[in-house]
Amino acid sequence: MKAQSEAVGVLQALVGIDSVNPDLVPGAAGERMIAAWCAEWLTRRGFEVHRLEEHPGRPTIVGIRRGTGGGRSLMLNGHLDTVGVGGYAGDPFSGELRDGRVSGRGTFDMKGGVAAILVAAARATGVGAPVPDTAAATGASVLAGDVIVTLVADEEFGSLGTMEVLRRFRADAAIVAEPSELALTLAHRGFAWFEVELTGLAAHGSQPERGVDAIAHAGLVLRALDELRAGIQAAPAHPLLGHGTVRVSTIAGGTDAATVAAACTLTIERRMLPGQSPDQVEAELRALLERLAGSVAGFRFRLRRLVARGAFEADPEWPIVRAVSAHATHVLGRSPEIRGEPFWTDAGLLHEAGIPCLVVGVDGGGAHADTEWADAESVDALTDILTRTIADFCA
Repeated sequence: MKAQSEAVGVLQALVGIDSVNPDLVPGAAGERMIAAWCAEWLTRRGFEVHRLEEHPGRPTIVGIRRGTGGGRSLMLNGHLDTVGVGGYAGDPFSGELRDGRVSGRGTFDMKGGVAAILVAAARATGVGAPVPDTAAATGASVLAGDVIVTLVADEEFGSLGTMEVLRRFRADAAIVAEPSELALTLAHRGFAWFEVELTGLAAHGSQPERGVDAIAHAGLVLRALDELRAGIQAAPAHPLLGHGTVRVSTIAGGTDAATVAAACTLTIERRMLPGQSPDQVEAELRALLERLAGSVAGFRFRLRRLVARGAFEADPEWPIVRAVSAHATHVLGRSPEIRGEPFWTDAGLLHEAGIPCLVVGVDGGGAHADTEWADAESVDALTDILTRTIADFCA
């Protein structure tokens, strides 16, 4: 029987720590316990450890192995928070290894990636085991460039952790270890969420002509969004991402069955392609609403941007992309798949900050679902890919 690897053991330990994001589940554990575990793990292996906590109770850990000088620095990014466990089938914190799979909340998204980052960073910088408790943690490395491990809070909600990291740390390149089934993700969509408040005029339901029906006006918005969606689909497709999307995610209006609705509120989600900014899609949506206001009597609206994140696209010729691709090919025995993702990751923030990056992570399934698992062999493969890439890039 094959012995359990160090990276899989670290993954099991991480899964056993509840780190559900409290912005998703009020009162949830958050990142405090898992951040403390990771900080101790890094400290015992000689990393210089920083705890960032602009938002109390939401810590991010940065571990640095300083290079000897003259080399390129590399940032490794993974998030510590998970979505909730309500409705999870079985023990969400078991970390059980069975039939080559590690089970539990966060195994796939993305504690498998965090485990690979930790073990790879230690191996590549010349630390194969914990330093004795009495030894000084010098933070020195066998490499020329700095290795910067960023284990961040809040990726599943607002990305507070990575934004805090980027206010204090920079690198020549970065790898985000979000789950990718060992494919190289070189692009993903951006997103923007908007709230549209439609204001009508209440009236008795028996005399609707005396009022302005905000729900009827919402119907006009839905039809206009159908036209916008058709235009989006008719545009040239992105080679990795296809087309953007637009949809209404929530709608609420009216007070009772006998009253013309004086208000109706819609939440609109817009998924964007590289080259499309949040400002551009907001202007597109505002123009749609202003056309309705100019042609429909009594149509009044208020548009508010809730949150927005730009799309991400890597250049295949960036040195970090070429390095990961070469080492993935060596480890996997084949060229890795190149793909884009419909969802957003913190790679978008790194890219915005001017740091060349890409996404590569473990295989598995069940992200945000009622069961979740990571393929143990893929955790080891990712660890090997990251180890080789760090040693090469930061040499």
